[in-house]
Amino acid sequence: MTKNTGTHVLITNNTLAHRAGSEMYVLDIALALLKRGYNPIAYSTVLGDVADELRKATIPVINNLNALVTPPDLIHGQHHLDAMTAMLRFPTTPALYFCHGWLPWEETPPLFPTITHYVAVDNLCQERLLTTAGIKQNAIRLLYNFVDLAQFKPRLQLPEKPKAALVFSNNAAEHNFVSAIRAACLRFGIERIDVAGFNSGNVAINPAALLPQYDVVFAKARCALEAMAVGCAVVVADLPGLGGMVSTGNMKAYRRLNFGVRTLQTANITEANIFAQLLLYNPNDAHQVSAWIRQDADSELAFNTLETYYQEALAMAPSLLAQPSLAISTAASAYLQSLAPVIKTRILAEQRAIQAEQQQSQLQQLNEHHQLALQNKQTELDSIINSRTWQLFSYYRKFRRWLASW
Repeated sequence: MTKNTGTHVLITNNTLAHRAGSEMYVLDIALALLKRGYNPIAYSTVLGDVADELRKATIPVINNLNALVTPPDLIHGQHHLDAMTAMLRFPTTPALYFCHGWLPWEETPPLFPTITHYVAVDNLCQERLLTTAGIKQNAIRLLYNFVDLAQFKPRLQLPEKPKAALVFSNNAAEHNFVSAIRAACLRFGIERIDVAGFNSGNVAINPAALLPQYDVVFAKARCALEAMAVGCAVVVADLPGLGGMVSTGNMKAYRRLNFGVRTLQTANITEANIFAQLLLYNPNDAHQVSAWIRQDADSELAFNTLETYYQEALAMAPSLLAQPSLAISTAASAYLQSLAPVIKTRILAEQRAIQAEQQQSQLQQLNEHHQLALQNKQTELDSIINSRTWQLFSYYRKFRRWLASW
């Protein structure tokens, strides 16, 4: 594709803090756009490590849209609160809305006149778009997740017997599903079992260098895709459940679902179930899976498709200038109305939690007061008993002396 020099693309996201799925997607997209002559700008109200990486790559990062002196040419919207904030601020700029998840509330597709395309990253997200009232089918596009093949290079051939395993997930921790995986791996003869991800306290800063060190990787979604591209044997597994060993028999179906939540419904993560999947370890089959993934998930092909979607949206910009202001305000009103029950429910829940905490605190204070009063009464009673006991003992001694004298 030819370079589109000078086009400013505003990319929105819920956060640009931790190295998680959509955050890394923003980083990948922004870097690719920069190489192709675009001027990407990243926007979120929550910044952090990923924002720092973007800035190091000379990509502007903002948490206030008023920082933009002129409107962007295009909005690449992710997560409805941030995307709608940008679209309302720039109501004549064409926008694409990207859906990255089936369940998360922040992935809810918004309805707005300037959204020209709704882009799903897998077939399940496509289903979410197709079942959202108000979205036209001809506005929906697919763009499966991708891997930078120049960064994630093939590892050496897998050994006949795996020696090292990695649980690669931000959700992974010993107290949830890692212990079952660890037990199954040890039983299978894998002695090195490591964990990488936010919850484990071991964030993978450079997964391209990390993954080739392992023969088997337990992961989902982007992490699974990167591990397959490198050439590891991948067991799709994460907090929701177990998907199983990726093979030439299931790779295409799993790929269309982004190795995500719908694939994590085969079984629960138990030592027995994980051990059964390790028995399917096949170096030759894993190599074939990797070769196919590297062909199908090449990031350059994905960016070509993305650029096509961008060009389609930019071509629709003149028609957006003719949008009646009533359509914009009506859509904005409908969006705020959709937020109201969620916000009110959350506020009510927070208020109830605060009230419950206050009541608990009052009960604790009352209990402490009663305990103190009881202790005081007990001390007073002990004093009386001790006094009476001493008196009785004194009378008893006098009585003994009297008996002795009598």
